[in-house]
Order: sequence, then structure tokens, then C-alpha cells
Amino acid sequence: MCFGFLGIQFGFALQTADVSRIFQTLGASLEQIPVLWVAAPLTGLIVQPIIGHCSDRTWTRLGRRRPYFLAGALLATLALLWMPNAGALWIAAILLWLMDATFNVAMEPFRAFVADQLPVRQRPLGYLMQSFFIGTGAVIASMLPWILAHLGVSNVAPDGGIPDTVKYSFYAGGMAMLGAVLWTVASTREYPPEQLRAFDPTPGDDALPDLRGIWRNGSGWLLAGVAVALLIAYFGLRQEMYLLAGGLAVYGLLLIGYGAALKLRPILAQKRGLLGHVLGDLHAMPAAMRQLAWVQLFSWFAMFSMWIYTTATVAQVQYGATDAHSALYNEAANWVGVLSGVYNGCAALAALVIPLMVRRWGLRASHLVNLWLGGAGLAAFLFIRDPYWLLLPMVGVGFAWASILSLPYTMLSDNLPAAKMGVYMGIFNFFIVIPQLVAASVLGELLKRCFHGQPAWALATGGASLFVAGLCTLRVRLTEQP
Repeated sequence: MCFGFLGIQFGFALQTADVSRIFQTLGASLEQIPVLWVAAPLTGLIVQPIIGHCSDRTWTRLGRRRPYFLAGALLATLALLWMPNAGALWIAAILLWLMDATFNVAMEPFRAFVADQLPVRQRPLGYLMQSFFIGTGAVIASMLPWILAHLGVSNVAPDGGIPDTVKYSFYAGGMAMLGAVLWTVASTREYPPEQLRAFDPTPGDDALPDLRGIWRNGSGWLLAGVAVALLIAYFGLRQEMYLLAGGLAVYGLLLIGYGAALKLRPILAQKRGLLGHVLGDLHAMPAAMRQLAWVQLFSWFAMFSMWIYTTATVAQVQYGATDAHSALYNEAANWVGVLSGVYNGCAALAALVIPLMVRRWGLRASHLVNLWLGGAGLAAFLFIRDPYWLLLPMVGVGFAWASILSLPYTMLSDNLPAAKMGVYMGIFNFFIVIPQLVAASVLGELLKRCFHGQPAWALATGGASLFVAGLCTLRVRLTEQP
């Protein structure tokens, strides 16, 4: 059931470890990298709730979720094979969008799949098992360029090209992703909708949620977007920050428009489309989901900061290299792959340890401890000069990563009805992609104005964000387990 995540993580690990490297190799500056990454979270923001909503309503010979696993894996494999052959920066940016869209099609239903298949008491183990396979796949994928370089494959980027170590790693990743997902599709079965309803006789998906206050909330978000846009214009900040203002304003307008449509034509309440379902459920999300949203926002801001700036940090601080075409820079980039492999390997091992932590301390305290370990690990990049010593903070990042991938979903799934598991898991992923959009919008400006071009401070900011996420965990009210 969870093995397909090993293949999906092959793709994600190659993306997070090597896409910034590809961008820099093709001529991107450090300030440009965050906005080039905007495609990834923006795609998730759009794709995941749509796929979740549709998979809740799908039933075929392959089941509810498995058709999306299969379609996403096939398309993602093509994107992975194409990415290292990008001949220009704009092509690489488009391919990142394609990769992330297809990864999300394959990945989003997996979260709901575990909740569909397991009773409440087994869900923590199910999500931790996903973390184990995520970590295992990422270890292999992240270290592939380093391994291939030691086997004699060329690791130097020709002018306008990508090193062979990266090309062959993406080719292997595409095959691994397709094979692992095919195994899950072929070796699992799903409960039919009527049986799921018998397990969890909650209101159907067509029940109208409580929409009181939707006009007030919509107006508040719209005004916030306008205020942010005015501040950006007044201070002359970078253009990509308008993404943040635009996102706030668009969400506010959607809520206002949806509330107005329901008031003017009440019949729409019974004939809501996809957008109506998503907006209504987003507005009326369970209290535990709202509390967990803050944990996710700060957690994923930190992870995104690490993904886009670790290569630049290690090359600049530990190796003293700034030329993306130099042998020293590519050696540093390969070492970042090793570091990525280490933290993902530690995440796989942490998935075996975290159940003991949860049994002793509970879900909230365990998540707090793990997030703080990760925060300390990211902050350590400011002080460590020997690249080999960077292996130590990666242990803390690994524990944080395993916890981020499992414990919030355990806390959430116990508060969701089975009939809406897919759409709510998709909506919950808003709080993964929104902080990434925020990071993509503000980190370039921070790097220029506050960090004096030192990307290590972006990692330290991510570390501070993990400490805040840990504190937010204490606010989450949990459902009592039987």
C-alpha cells in the first residue's frame, strides 16, 4: 500500500536536490531561484484539491485512488526523462511545472488511500510506513549523482548543459517511480464506496457546510491582499511578491463571489460544482484542521527554504565556490545530494523510532521535539565550515522530515469524514503549498536586502520557522482515541 511512495519520492528527491543546481547551471542568479520555483507550489495549490475532490467521486475497475496513481506516474516519468535535457532556463522552469503537476496527481490520493484502508488505531503506523518508504526512496535518489561521479561518470556541466551524473539520475528516477507505483496499483485493492460509508456513516459529500461569516472572511482576505500590494509598491519590493498579494485578493474574491451566488440563487446550494465544494469545505474546515494549518505553514516554509538554498549555501560557505560551471561547485552540489540522502535516511529510521516517542510523550510533544531538532539542524549551517560535519545536523532534519510527513496527517485524519477524505486531504495541502509560495515570494527580497547575498541566512530563517511550528503544535486539540 505504501510502496508506491518510494517511487514518488524518487522524483521529489531529485527535484529538491538537483533542480536549483540545474537552474544555476543554466544561468539563474541566486535571487531568481525562488521565483523559478513558484511553479511547484502554485501547481500543488490548484491540482491537489481537484484531484482529491475527483478521487472521492471516482469508482472504476481500479478503484477510487489507484487510477490517479497510475496516470500521475506515467506522466511524471515522461517529465523526469525530459527535465535534464532542458537546453534553456525557461524550458527548465516549464518542466518543473510539469513535473510538480504530475507528482501531485500521483501523490495526493496516497494520503487519502491510507486513511481509506486503515482503521483509526492503525493510521499512525500507516503514515509512518509512508515516511519510511519516502525516506528510503529519497536516500537512493538524492545520492545518485554522487554515486555516479564515483563510478566515473562526468560530473562537470558543459556550457549550457547539464552534467551526465544528473541526467542519468533523472533517467533512473523515472523508471523507479513508474515501477514502484505500478506495484502498488497491481498489488492492492480498495473498499467500494458503500462499504466505506458503512465504516463511517457521516453526512454525504453533498451536505452544505456552515457558511456563516463567508462574506466577512472574504472581505478580510481581499483587503489584506490590497494592503500587501500597496506596501510592495510603496517600498519598491521585488515583482514576485505580488504573487502573495494576488493570492490573498483572489481567495477573498472567490469567497465573496461564492457567498453572493448562494444568496442570489439558493438552488446553487444543492448543485455546487467542484469550486463550490472546495470553497465551502475550505471555509468550514474542522477546528483541528485550522490549528494544524499553522503548524504546516511554518514547517513547509522551512523545508522549502532548505530545498532551494542548500546547494548555494554549501557551495558558497563550505566549498568557497560561486561559479555553477566549475568542478568545485559541482562537487559541492553532489555533496548536497549526499546530505539529502542522509536526512532522508534518518527520516526512514526515525519512522521506526517516532511510534515509541508518541507512545511515551503523545503526538503533540513528539512533533514539537522533532521540529525543534530540525530547526537546530538548519541553524547549524551558519556555524559549520567543514562539509563533513554537515552530516550531523542532517540527523535532526531527518527526524523533523519524518514527523512532518506523518504526525500532522495522523492528527488530521481522525477528525475527517470518510466521504470527504480526499478533498480535505487536498485542502490540507494548501497549507503545504501556500508557505512555499510565500517563501518563493519573499526569500529573494530577503536575500538581497537583509542577508547580503548570503544564502546560509535563508536556511537559518527556515530553522527559526521550525521552532515556531513546534510551538504551534501545542495549540492543536486532539480527538480522543478509542
